[in-house]
Amino acid sequence: MFLTITTTGVPERPATDLGFLLHKHPDRAQTFSTSHGTAHVLYPEADVERCTAALLLEVDAVALVRRSKSKGRGGAPDAALAQYVNDRPYAASSLLAVALSAVFSSALRGVCRARPERAAEPLPLRVEVPALPARGGPDLVRALFEPLGWTVTARAVALDEGFPEWGDSRYVRLVLESDTLTLSAALRHLYVLLPVLDDAKHYWVAPDEVDKLLRAGEGWLHQHPEQQLITSRYLARRWSLTREARERLELLRLAETDDSEVEEIDNAVPEETGDETGEETDASDGKAVPLAVQRRDAILAALREAGATRVLDLGCGQGQLVQALLKDVRFTDVVGVDVSMRALTIAARRLKLDRMGERQASRVQLLQGSLSYTDRRLKGYDAAVLSEVIEHLDLPRLPALEYAVFGAAHPRTVLVTTPNVEYNVRWESLPAGHVRHGDHRFEWTRAQFRAWAATVADRHGYAVDFRPVGPDDPEVGPPTQLAVFTLTERTEAKAA
Repeated sequence: MFLTITTTGVPERPATDLGFLLHKHPDRAQTFSTSHGTAHVLYPEADVERCTAALLLEVDAVALVRRSKSKGRGGAPDAALAQYVNDRPYAASSLLAVALSAVFSSALRGVCRARPERAAEPLPLRVEVPALPARGGPDLVRALFEPLGWTVTARAVALDEGFPEWGDSRYVRLVLESDTLTLSAALRHLYVLLPVLDDAKHYWVAPDEVDKLLRAGEGWLHQHPEQQLITSRYLARRWSLTREARERLELLRLAETDDSEVEEIDNAVPEETGDETGEETDASDGKAVPLAVQRRDAILAALREAGATRVLDLGCGQGQLVQALLKDVRFTDVVGVDVSMRALTIAARRLKLDRMGERQASRVQLLQGSLSYTDRRLKGYDAAVLSEVIEHLDLPRLPALEYAVFGAAHPRTVLVTTPNVEYNVRWESLPAGHVRHGDHRFEWTRAQFRAWAATVADRHGYAVDFRPVGPDDPEVGPPTQLAVFTLTERTEAKAA
């Protein structure tokens, strides 16, 4: 297996900086042991103007078969010749992706203390893979790499150049070129897409492969047009893992929607017509109070009324509600949970966690997690908030969220807010029949929301109360509907 990475430079920014970024010195060849063979890193050329790093992986095909048998994954009969005579030592596959991760681990993460500014900036890059298995051919190669900013040259390799009538093999010669990507992004693309094109994992696919996929795919996979194919093939078509990955990617995509966009849609009517729409105004300056602010105020009031001190903000996004909770000293333990690491990073910056005093920092945690799965970390809290979350899930996934929050975490109080679709006719800038945001999977009427909430409350031992958020229009109701779930005394006694 062979792969080269080439960049160009000028005296002020020499191409040999590639050695710093890869943490491999251009003046010597280096050898590394991997779980599937021996990896060699060498530089066929290295000067100011042009530098090429080559990764050569020598796969021990016999050892690979023996290891599979010892772990009960032999699959084919012991005498099958294909187990020993195959393309593994020669064609780029999941094994080369493993070697990339092992040999260039710091570069994959974008870490370079010697040249941090170079690690963070795009480079002119050329990646060549002489023999790449591509189940789907050159068209699939282009469909996978071009949306990521690569110029792709993928030429099918003939089965035998002496007999062109035999047609093409499943291998391609691949050249990728870009001047808009960082080295870290390029390596992460290769780490994910090489095994996807090979459509085979030559090692055991454990549940932690989902985490590996999401780490390598951060920033691009949730928006990739071939996301479904990528997740399915990368996870060896293990349905349970593929489903988990897709759900987490979907929540990640939703979480990266800028909160200001949602607020703009929630307040689509211009402020000067606020009297006509019934929007509340701030008496001090006459300006309309954004619906998002009214929503947070209603949530805070309900939490204070419930006497909650330990609060979960589920689907916390960029931390606006967490920030508001920390301003009130009665909330002694505030936990924000979101599937998006990017959103949590933004939340941490918003809260200034790195500069927060020790006492204040002890009151807050930011956790990554999916609300479709039970999480023991969420047990034992007074209250949980699902603010503008449920409408971002496909309806078939709501029962999973319901059980994870109301059944497993089982806080004393649960607050749920969601848009009231009946109020949409009051937004003059919202076309008829459209939801308030493109990421909403549904928007309920008041009757639909009450029916769902009543069913959930009955199933899990809660009483439920409904409150308007924003102006309560006599014809269509409020723009946001709030349900306050409270454990019944009987349920609390049983739990105790």
